[in-house]
Amino acid sequence: MPGPMLHVGATVLCAHGGQAQPTVPNPRVLVSAQPTVAQTAPYVVAGCAMPPPPAGNGPCVTAQYVTGSVRVMSNGQPLLLMDSQAIATPTGTPLIAAVAQTRVIAT
Repeated sequence: MPGPMLHVGATVLCAHGGQAQPTVPNPRVLVSAQPTVAQTAPYVVAGCAMPPPPAGNGPCVTAQYVTGSVRVMSNGQPLLLMDSQAIATPTGTPLIAAVAQTRVIAT
């Protein structure tokens, strides 16, 4: 499904409100003057509110996207879209792309 492409400045949150940031930007493709992010780039999560064991299984520390664009690639890797799916570890919960640029739409 078409959707806005994610970039380094996009607001991405874990399911518990922690801020997620990509560790490896893709400077070869820019949107809104910011590097995009490839599906293979891991994310780090800071500020997750999920309690540690024994009260919970958190907090979220890292995340990895499992889906990306099917048509737009860079360096042979799919780029991320707002509706791409990610899994945070150790909680197994998704990341939520809350705000991203809206000028570039991909599938």
